Amino acid sequence: MGRIADRALEIAEEKFIASSGPGGQNVNKVATAVQLRVDVFQLGMPPDAFERLKEIAGSKFTKAGEIVLTANEYRTQEQNREAARERLVALLGQALTPPKKRKKSRVNRVGKVKRLKAKKVRGEVKANRGKVSW
Repeated sequence: MGRIADRALEIAEEKFIASSGPGGQNVNKVATAVQLRVDVFQLGMPPDAFERLKEIAGSKFTKAGEIVLTANEYRTQEQNREAARERLVALLGQALTPPKKRKKSRVNRVGKVKRLKAKKVRGEVKANRGKVSW
């Protein structure tokens, strides 16, 4: 993962835009929000990881094959830049980690008997509900 994440941070294009977040009067003067763009095709990801990335990124993934992340939760450009980079690395890490295979589980005989007994008891409780006939 480290190699691809490092490559992503190298080729990422940063653009500072006006932020709608915190900043007081400063928000009108300084573009503190950062928009991070990364061309995924230049990363050299395995095909299965690429498909997972498309799924995870959702609307952040463009038709041109770019991931666009916007960070504007902080008052300074540097903090927003760091937040966007951390999000990008986390996104790539999640995509590069293959999902765990589900192991089939089997209930033993005692477990089956207990489950059926509980169902029977529950059924009797429900059967006893309703109108009482005198």
